[in-house]
Amino acid sequence: MIGRLVVVGAGLIGGSFALALKAAGAVKTVAGLGRSAEAMARARELGIVDEICDTPQQALRGADLVLLAAPVGQTGPILDSLLPYLEPQTVITDAGSTKCDVVAAARQALGPRVRQFVPGHPIAGSESNGPDAAMAGLYRGKKTVLTPLPENTPADVERVAAAWRLCGSLIHTLSPEDHDRVFAAVSHLPHLLAYALVDDIAAKPHADLLFQYAASGFRDFTRIAGSSPEMWRDISLANREALLTELDAYLAQLTTLRHKLAAADGRGLELVYANAQRARQAWIEAIEAGSPPQQHRDTE
Repeated sequence: MIGRLVVVGAGLIGGSFALALKAAGAVKTVAGLGRSAEAMARARELGIVDEICDTPQQALRGADLVLLAAPVGQTGPILDSLLPYLEPQTVITDAGSTKCDVVAAARQALGPRVRQFVPGHPIAGSESNGPDAAMAGLYRGKKTVLTPLPENTPADVERVAAAWRLCGSLIHTLSPEDHDRVFAAVSHLPHLLAYALVDDIAAKPHADLLFQYAASGFRDFTRIAGSSPEMWRDISLANREALLTELDAYLAQLTTLRHKLAAADGRGLELVYANAQRARQAWIEAIEAGSPPQQHRDTE
């Protein structure tokens, strides 16, 4: 049982965490702390938070667990504001999509008390945001990656892991460096591509005509371009080096495909498409079976 949970940012991520723990009967009181008074008021109206706090001092009084659910660029300033009121029993975790920068910010802000910060990242989300997007079942069956620090005690890591398990999440552990390399490829790059495609279409002189005929394939490919620009700006910059590596590799793949297309190399195009189809099917089957996919690739 969590006596007092503090959610810094009660939108999709923080709000869903609070609602899930409430649904599990695992929390007594949820306190909300955020930049927007309007969003906090809405979170209380929706039953996400029980108390709206005006100051970190008010929020952290008697707190057992704190979730930072704000753009990763705000991690340092938020932790700076919490430190003077951080009680010995309080554990802080986060939901940021990058980890190396978050860990660096936590070390700088908290100093030796970084032992009370357990970094995390729930692998769930939506293109919607704000308190109205929050849902108790968001994390059910989804992975949450923890990147524990050497300073963390096993008990504090387990406290965070147990909270996410109560939300229905499956716990995985990575180092911050491995986390950022992995998610540059499978999350950060796809978001960049989706934003780039929609921006490119919108800038064309006949954009209205193009959007008129865009159907389900375009909608599915670009769904994540509806996500928070502020949040994804911070993520892109925070994981810049790993994202640049993945972007360069993708540009090389696009160049290869362009050469095949220009040469009318139907066989070459089909091989790439077939490899992608099989890899995606193996990934889907692995998700359903709960095991990692086997890797294979044809060559010409």
